[in-house]
Amino acid sequence: MILVDTHVVLWMAMEPFRISKRARTAIEGARSKSQAVAISDMTLLEIAMLEGKSRISLNASLETFLQEVEAQFVVLPITSRVSGQTVSLPANFSKDPADRVIAATALLSGVALVTADAAIRRSKLLQTIW
Repeated sequence: MILVDTHVVLWMAMEPFRISKRARTAIEGARSKSQAVAISDMTLLEIAMLEGKSRISLNASLETFLQEVEAQFVVLPITSRVSGQTVSLPANFSKDPADRVIAATALLSGVALVTADAAIRRSKLLQTIW
C-alpha cells in the first residue's frame, strides 16, 4: 500500500502532467499489483475546503467529485492513534494540521507517502516517493 497526498489526488484528476514519473510509476505499479492506493480522510476534507474557498474548480459537484475520489482510493480514518501521532511529530515538522495528519497516517500505516511537498520530503521523518 502507498498513501497519496491531497495535491497528488487533485493533480491525478485535473493536471496529471504535474505528477513526477517516479510517483506515477509507484501509483500505477501498486494498482497493477492489486495493492491499495490510499488517502487519509483528511484529504477529503482538504478538497472540500479548497473548493469552498474557490482555490480549486471542480468539473463536477463537490459531492460527486468526493464520491469519485472515495471510489478510487482506500480511505484511511483519523483514529485516536493518528491524532496522538500528529502532536508527537517533531516541532520542526510542518505546522499544517492536514500535513501532520497525513504524515501520521503514513507513519502509523508503515507506508510511503506520495508527495511533492519538499518540506515533508526533506524532513526524512517518513518514506516518501516523488
